Amino acid sequence: MSLQRYRLPAMLLHWAQAALILWLLWLGWTMVDLPKGAERSAAYNLHKSLGLLSLLVVACRLGWRWRGAPPPSLAHGNLARVATWVHRGLYLFLLAAPLAGFLASSFTQYPVKFFGWPLPRLFAPDETWNATFKSLHFAFVWGGCGLLLLHLAGVVRHQLAGQPVLQRMLPARLFKK
Repeated sequence: MSLQRYRLPAMLLHWAQAALILWLLWLGWTMVDLPKGAERSAAYNLHKSLGLLSLLVVACRLGWRWRGAPPPSLAHGNLARVATWVHRGLYLFLLAAPLAGFLASSFTQYPVKFFGWPLPRLFAPDETWNATFKSLHFAFVWGGCGLLLLHLAGVVRHQLAGQPVLQRMLPARLFKK
């Protein structure tokens, strides 16, 4: 039986999203400790731009997923249900965290920029709404981190059980002898 792999666009989008998320998490946790000034402002602007880019990537992923089903799951029974819910939760995280971050930023006095280009102001500054969406952003990020750990644990569990799930998300030529 041959291994049913994801198609190349799905692989590229998955790994681009993974790289963006790791960068966003690292930047998000380090930028808050920077002293106020140009370096901190640049870090925040980069974080916001990468968050919006991540939102675009997940929209592409959902569009690709809508076009065609992924290969069948290697999990069975309760593990298949857990995997389904973890994946759904990850997609929720990938949508909700950047949206909440964008909305938090939209309620500040500072313009939201996408890699230097100012976006239209959607709302007047409002500290209450800013704090609300900032809290939601943090909650989604922490919840997403938990889901990412479950996702990685699932990959490790499958690999240890001899089920090559990682190979399904990598090009076949990497595994040719």
